[in-house]
Amino acid sequence: MRAPGSMGTPLPLSTPTFNVSVSRRRRLSAAAVIVLLAVHAWLALSASREKSATVDEIAHLTAGLAYWQHHDYRLQPENGNLPQRWAALPAWLSGRTLPPADHPDWPVANVWGLGRDYFNAQGPALDDLLFAGRAMNLVWSLATGLLVWWWTRRLFGDAGAFVALALFTFCPTFLAHGVLATSDMCMTFFMLASVGAYWRHLQDFRLGTGLLSAVVLGLACVAKFSFVLLPLMLAPLLIWRMLARPPLPWRGRLQHERKAKAGLLLSSAAVHILVAWLIIWTCFGFRHDAAGPGLPELADYHRPWSIVLASLEGKGGWFDTVRQWRLLPDAFFYGFAFVVDMSQMRGAFLNGAYSLTGWVEFFPYAFLVKTPLPLLLALPAVVAVIGWRWRQQPQAMGADLVRVTPLLALFAVYWLFSITSNLNIGHRHILPTYPVLFIFCGALGWWAARARQRIAAGAVVALLVVAQAAASFQVRPHYLAFFNQLVGGPAQGYKHLVDSSLDWGQDLPGLARWLEAQPDVVAGETKVYLSYFGTADPGHYGIRARPLPHLPKAGYSAQWHALQPGIYAVGATMLSHVYAPVQGPWTAEMEREYQTLRALEPALLHYARTPAARDEIAAIAPHEQWVKTWDRYEDLRFARLCHYLRARRPDDHVGHSILLYRLSPAELDAALHGPARALGAAIEHAIRHTSTR
Repeated sequence: MRAPGSMGTPLPLSTPTFNVSVSRRRRLSAAAVIVLLAVHAWLALSASREKSATVDEIAHLTAGLAYWQHHDYRLQPENGNLPQRWAALPAWLSGRTLPPADHPDWPVANVWGLGRDYFNAQGPALDDLLFAGRAMNLVWSLATGLLVWWWTRRLFGDAGAFVALALFTFCPTFLAHGVLATSDMCMTFFMLASVGAYWRHLQDFRLGTGLLSAVVLGLACVAKFSFVLLPLMLAPLLIWRMLARPPLPWRGRLQHERKAKAGLLLSSAAVHILVAWLIIWTCFGFRHDAAGPGLPELADYHRPWSIVLASLEGKGGWFDTVRQWRLLPDAFFYGFAFVVDMSQMRGAFLNGAYSLTGWVEFFPYAFLVKTPLPLLLALPAVVAVIGWRWRQQPQAMGADLVRVTPLLALFAVYWLFSITSNLNIGHRHILPTYPVLFIFCGALGWWAARARQRIAAGAVVALLVVAQAAASFQVRPHYLAFFNQLVGGPAQGYKHLVDSSLDWGQDLPGLARWLEAQPDVVAGETKVYLSYFGTADPGHYGIRARPLPHLPKAGYSAQWHALQPGIYAVGATMLSHVYAPVQGPWTAEMEREYQTLRALEPALLHYARTPAARDEIAAIAPHEQWVKTWDRYEDLRFARLCHYLRARRPDDHVGHSILLYRLSPAELDAALHGPARALGAAIEHAIRHTSTR
């Protein structure tokens, strides 16, 4: 028996024998769901054991613990109160504590400084703490998979639901982000659940479905600030109900009373808003001020309110007025304003190009190269199957479109805003659209169950699922670094996308293992340099390397030193220089400034290495000027080196996210010490050498 709303006509229930077969099929279906979700959980969790904390995870876990321990909401309110609370729940229950109230980062809400000290204080327990937070986040991934199965079953029956859930189970993107202690998967679940719950409410208009829809919407509001797209997704559903026949319970009484129907629906919308408003206040302790009891007053957020308001280009006055009305908790409203501010202008990298406002093609391109080929091939097949159905049953087109209206609304609205967004920092930002694709791929299972050549059709669909699983196992455990063969696979990913699409700081354990396998490094014969995009401490994993420029700056202590031949481990995000102060092609102006500062290197190093003579040297220029000069020189020196390394093929890699180069004296001299023409010649040689390998 097919689920209500599935395509096709349900078979008649006429004999006890058929009822037994239905019961057996249901048990088999439930077993298949459990097995697939268990496989997804095992693949994700086991792979996460081999990865260090990504850039955002330390901030999420620190902020979440502050919400529980101190009822303080000043830390990272821009990333969703609910997922941060949820991920930090094991730490709170186990008695973990944040740095004391006299820590200097509390008044300025510096989550990065607090997070660094909190995580460093965990010692050997850090890995278990991180794993527990990730395991909590896996709940959202499993819930999303279950929702995909449920929704697909209603549309396409058991066979379709199995296909959709299998594609979800082995999707590298969900295996990567589904187990990270961040807010992306939580928002993915609640966005799909919100449109589904509201659509169901509009079908029967009962009190229970209305309250469920309102609660889900409210939880979405504290999951991530992309919830602001939900009203645009729900509005078409509301309009459809306004124009359609009245809800079943009211049919007859309201069929000709449009004003009454409109009032009923608008009352429902008001209840949704009220419940969401109450949930937001609940998550922030029904307190407007962000500072919790027992902690110092909040001097200002890490990015001050005044700067956020000033950068909102005419909207700052409106934000300031609403803030003073105190309609929402200050931390919540600040988080919303912060997201709006950051979405206006942010560094982005795509195929070697740089931008502060992004590209229309960024997310379509990310989708094209980060989606497994089997799923890409399945999508035109889905279109063909639906077209075949409508040719066979033209009268079914209208009903079919009505059934998938909420999915189409989610997909269309989210993609419209993604394409026009200036925030082009990661493929993960289109994560909520993938469940819609998995559900539609269920049409292939529905078709295979009805095709004339069922065995052949089933084999084709099974092959797609197997190919999806193969793509997943091929990249395991480096799911975050997945790229398909359209761009040459994950080994070529660093040339196309960075940040959370590839290098989010997750491969320090792999780098430690790689270095331990190098005899010259173990013997101390070869120096190691590290430029790392991440917040985890390399020392925790036993990595002893001289630091190159590092992002974020929290925890990075500059060491003034000359660069020597050796192994250079450079994160793909650092190599791209997308967030560095020196970006783009190496220009003549950069070269002139670099050569001027390079001449000062001996004096700078002498100043750093001779504290006894520092007062005398400081007479030439104050200490702050020496530090500023070194910082600028180090930025230019690293930028020149990366300009060369981007043209050179890495000697090896760790997880495809950290690129490894063994630089000889001659090579390093050409990249750093020679004139511009020597650098150009070295780059041309590297390009020729790369093309012939």
